Amino acid sequence: MSIQALKKASLIGLTADKPQVLDRLQTLGLMHVIPLREAVLAEQENVLPEGVSPDQLQQAIRFLLACPQKRRQVTVERHFELPAVVEAVRHNRRKHLQLSEHRDFLRKRIRDLAPWGNFQLPGEEGLLGYRLWFYLVPNYRMHELRHCDLPWAQVHRDNRHAYVAVMSKEEPRSNQMPVPRTHTGSVPLEQLKRELEDLEIEIEALEAEREAHTRWLYLLQRSMAGSQDSADREAVSRQTRDDEHIFALQGWLPSARVGELEQFADDEGLVLLLEEVAEHEHPPTLLQNPPALAGGEEVVRFYQMPGYRAWDPSRVVFFSFAAFFALILSDAGYAALLGLVLLIYWSRMGGSETGRRLRVLGVTLAGFSAFWGVLVGSYFGAAPPPLLAPLKILDMNDFDSMMRVSVVMGAGHLVLANLITAWRRRHSLQSLAPLGWTLLILAGVSAWLRQQLGVEWGVMAFGLLLVLLFSSARPMQRANDWAWRLLDGLLALTGVSKMFGDVLSYLRLFALGLASASLAITFNQLATDVAAAVPGVGLFFEVLILLLGHLLNFVLAVVSGVIHGLRLNLIEFYNWSLADEGYAFQPFTKREVDPWIT
Repeated sequence: MSIQALKKASLIGLTADKPQVLDRLQTLGLMHVIPLREAVLAEQENVLPEGVSPDQLQQAIRFLLACPQKRRQVTVERHFELPAVVEAVRHNRRKHLQLSEHRDFLRKRIRDLAPWGNFQLPGEEGLLGYRLWFYLVPNYRMHELRHCDLPWAQVHRDNRHAYVAVMSKEEPRSNQMPVPRTHTGSVPLEQLKRELEDLEIEIEALEAEREAHTRWLYLLQRSMAGSQDSADREAVSRQTRDDEHIFALQGWLPSARVGELEQFADDEGLVLLLEEVAEHEHPPTLLQNPPALAGGEEVVRFYQMPGYRAWDPSRVVFFSFAAFFALILSDAGYAALLGLVLLIYWSRMGGSETGRRLRVLGVTLAGFSAFWGVLVGSYFGAAPPPLLAPLKILDMNDFDSMMRVSVVMGAGHLVLANLITAWRRRHSLQSLAPLGWTLLILAGVSAWLRQQLGVEWGVMAFGLLLVLLFSSARPMQRANDWAWRLLDGLLALTGVSKMFGDVLSYLRLFALGLASASLAITFNQLATDVAAAVPGVGLFFEVLILLLGHLLNFVLAVVSGVIHGLRLNLIEFYNWSLADEGYAFQPFTKREVDPWIT
């Protein structure tokens, strides 16, 4: 079991030393604080220099983190002035937004004016009081201009519109032209292009200045972390029990780290009281898994944190999720593509502990998927090459065999869930109820595989009897308690239909795997037919269909693998093995900032 044992610790010290104690305790980072009084909401004190708010600092950090290229980080504050740097970054951001908006406007204006050509409006005096009016007329309505009594000329035409200039002293009436006029503005196209070029140069200078500011990211994030740490200390300070002379702080800590807290209490001159977890208490859950399997822990945290007295399903979920994902993907080519995606994002995912855990999980998914894809002989929907052909031992089109694989895998998953439950209840007669469900599943699957009922009848009856007699936790104190226990057992037997449905739910592995393989084959056949039907250019369409089709199928298969692979673990499996829901262990600790920002 990888749920760490906890102890409840109480620290008592002098009120005058409280700020110093909380700061050093936060540096130690090993206690989940238990509020000893209801925290009173108070306005957060801004520990940042005057003129810098947390929101402004956060905005500056986000802007610099989004910069594609970053400079080497400065780690000493010798030349760092937080207000000046934040103001410079925010000014750069405002200017960048303004110029970017103007650049977008100019690009659209140039794109709209390009068909009209480069011209300078002559003004009213240049045309003896006449003015030019411009119209974007759809080609199918050009015949309506034959009846126009105003002088006009077509200056450009594309596959959709004709660009028409009309000369008139006043704007033509709506009944004289088929469409409303187009506003081209008075600035010539050549001048707009020069203005856009100057704007691009100015934006490049801003980008270079922004990139130069990224050298302060570490110090900016450290300042932000210091502000948040101060807010956390203030929140904890409001949760302690205080009087005029002493204060008391209480929290949970891992049993393995008790020595560190004892040393801390001795160094700070504090009174330390340690207690075991009482039956009525509900401490937080602290999971501990080896780095290679910690990806399952991230999945478990995302869905449901097990209770402190439950068990950690991280390792089971890690491998079962990988197996289910592989059955849904069902293609060695797609597994290789998934590995390529992981390789591209490998360094980026290594920037955080969660990313490092998830990339190990990703490698496991790709490995399991490649192994299963080789077994079913699918490589982007094509048959295996001669070298790998002997490794194909399963056929996705063999419905009976694939259904058996899915059902047996699902039954095994639920049998494991019930065996784990039985082991956790091993000191109670209630452990016989999950063993009864185990016998029922095994007997049912055996009868289905053999297509006949023999000894399975007896095993199923014995399993149902165990469920009937030992599902209740009701104590035997009165004579009629037997009747109530039997009633509880009868209610438990209603789960037979649920168990049957849960086992059949694993058929989705076969269905989704078959759908993925069928789509891959369909895209291959469609591409081949198009290439044969259209010689020459058909090769281009064949490649296009293969790329787009397999990319779409890959995305659908991965999404299905993640959603349904997790669903079978976190709904069907959890339902039979994990009932208690807990909350995560949140240590009172200071935030860490990595100086090597990428």
